[in-house]
Order: sequence, then structure tokens, then C-alpha cells
Amino acid sequence: MTKTGSIRSDALADVELARAVAELAGRLLVELQGSGLYEGAALGQVGDRAANAVIMEALRANRPEDAILSEEEKDSPSRLSARRVWVVDPLDGTREYGERRADWAVHVALAIDGEPALGAVALPGVPLTLCSATPPAASEPPKRLRMVVSRTRPAAEALSVAKALDAELLPMGSAGAKAMAVVRGEADIYLHTGGQYEWDNCAPAAVALAAGLHVSRVDGSPLRYNNRDPYLPDLLICPKRLAERVLGLVAAAEKA
Repeated sequence: MTKTGSIRSDALADVELARAVAELAGRLLVELQGSGLYEGAALGQVGDRAANAVIMEALRANRPEDAILSEEEKDSPSRLSARRVWVVDPLDGTREYGERRADWAVHVALAIDGEPALGAVALPGVPLTLCSATPPAASEPPKRLRMVVSRTRPAAEALSVAKALDAELLPMGSAGAKAMAVVRGEADIYLHTGGQYEWDNCAPAAVALAAGLHVSRVDGSPLRYNNRDPYLPDLLICPKRLAERVLGLVAAAEKA
């Protein structure tokens, strides 16, 4: 299996480290898929643990003074006093990974003073990694808007907004895959109101912000990280030209 020794250098900038660690975990997850040792839910569970172990080792080796918030680690209140907190989802889209689909991701982000300062989202099933240092250029707007939604439980508010905009629905798995579809110009709106945690959206938010997109809660307020309770239930990622209209439609849908 993939080793972490190649990612041990004080010379690596934070964003380079985020990308390298996300890609390292992604390679391990692809190797595990190809091993044939596990299938389905068991593959997802083993993948989660293995990717988390690799990421934690790499971050602790390279940034021992920083705090870490990971979905797969026991949380520590000591992170609340830290200015720099790595926010990690070792395997976003565990179901899709176990089903051997492409719409799963690895999230590695750094929040500084609560803001999503930088991040990387690896899409090993594509394969592709996007990071806040080199986001893709904006694409031309399509004739008909496209909205990514959960492939298993699309939120009522998202469906309502999509109907009002006459937007095409694009069902997709992980939060990272959906957010990166907007960053890549494959979709126009990612609206989520069904509940998430900080590790679900910190890295995607950092990459989307670097790409010049609108990123906020569905009430228009900014996403803030390293909270005592990491539950961060909603977000909107879209081009800035669409933000005001979409936020207004969300508010109307919530009142209906």
C-alpha cells in the first residue's frame, strides 16, 4: 500500500501539502478498491479508516503544531483555541466509493481563524485533484441552468429552487464531487440544506472561493469553521451572478 514517507518536508507550502496529502489518500483508496479484498459497505468502512490513518500521519509529520478536525478522529476541545485547524474528510461519499462509482472525494483543508483559507479536493475516481492554488477558469454560462443534488435524498428546498429556475437536475454522490462539478463548469448551482458537517464542505468551499464563486450559508452568511459543534447544515455554491436570485428563492421556499 501507499506510504507517507514522500510527504515529509518543511519546505512544502500549506496548499501544496493539502494537495499532496489528498492525492496520497486518493491513491491508497484506489489501490484498496483494486485489491478485491472488500466490497460494498465493508470497502467503504475500511477505506475510511485507511485514508484517515494516512492523512493524520502526514499532517502530524508536516504540521505538528496545528490542530486537526477529522470525521474519522475523536474530536478534541483543544482545537477550539487553535488559529490553524486542518479540516479533513478522508472519504467523502463512502457509499459511492463502495459502489465503485466516480463521485467520491478526499477533502483536506486548512481553516485559519475560522475561515476556509485553502484546500484540496481529490476526485480519484475521475482522476482529478482541484486545489485553491490553481482553480480552473470560469466557463461560459449555459442556456439552461444545471443544479447538482443528492442522488439518494435531494432536499425539498433544492428541488423547489430548481423548479423555479427551470434548472436541470444532476444527481450526484459526495458533497465534494457536487461542489467540484460547479467549480469545473459541469454544473451551475450546488444548494444543500439536508445537513452536513465542517469536514463535508471546508475543502470544497476553499476551492470554490479561490475559483471566484459565491460560497455561503443559505441565509447568505459566510461559512465559518472550527466551531465547538462542527455541524454545518447548509451551503450554496454558485456563480456570483446567480447568488442573489438563488438566495431569494431559498428564503421563499423555506417560508412556503
